[in-house]
Amino acid sequence: MLEELKRKVLKANLDLVKNGLVLYTWGNVSEMDRASGLLVIKPSGVSYDGMTEEDMVVVDLSGNVVEGKWRPSSDTPTHIEFYKAFPDVNGVTHTHSTFATSWAQAGRDIPFYGTTHADYFYGDIPCARSLTQEEIEGEYEKNTGLVIVERFQKDNIKPLEVPGVLIKSHGVFAFGKDAAASVYNATVIEEVAKMAFITESVNPKVQRADRFMMDKHYLRKHGKNAYYGQGSHK
Repeated sequence: MLEELKRKVLKANLDLVKNGLVLYTWGNVSEMDRASGLLVIKPSGVSYDGMTEEDMVVVDLSGNVVEGKWRPSSDTPTHIEFYKAFPDVNGVTHTHSTFATSWAQAGRDIPFYGTTHADYFYGDIPCARSLTQEEIEGEYEKNTGLVIVERFQKDNIKPLEVPGVLIKSHGVFAFGKDAAASVYNATVIEEVAKMAFITESVNPKVQRADRFMMDKHYLRKHGKNAYYGQGSHK
């Protein structure tokens, strides 16, 4: 079942290691198949070493395992809330990458300081609030997703325009049109977080870059009149 999707999700998870975003089992990637209403995700606590596509777990949007020999990632309920709330999102990555998680632990959005940020994120990268004790002691992973969705809805953030989020005292979630795109965005978040940290170290009084610079750099890649790259050739 969903054999090609399992291969894609396996590769995306292995790319977390390749890109230096995870240690041990500190991360997971999933992809949603909208036609079947099923998603494929990494198994919980299983090492990346020797992982195969047969280890991937197929889950429905109620969290039921449809196919697989392992329990799915403990973060599966968080992924499910994103897929339910954001119909354009079909890939989700979760990491505890060092610099981005440091911003999350500090409870800070990552501000827009330059063009590298704007090439991928149309605004600050938000940090969602801490969960309450009741939310943590209840359905913790589901509530993690709901708190993130709350932040996006409150500030009218579009997840494919700002395809990543931090959550206070926790870590990083990145979005994309598929699993590979979400890993790509998680990798960019880590680099942007590192740049922002260094920028504030060099100049503690630094101000955000101009909005017109953000517009130029984001829209030249992502707008309807985008001209970056080669485009398609007939």
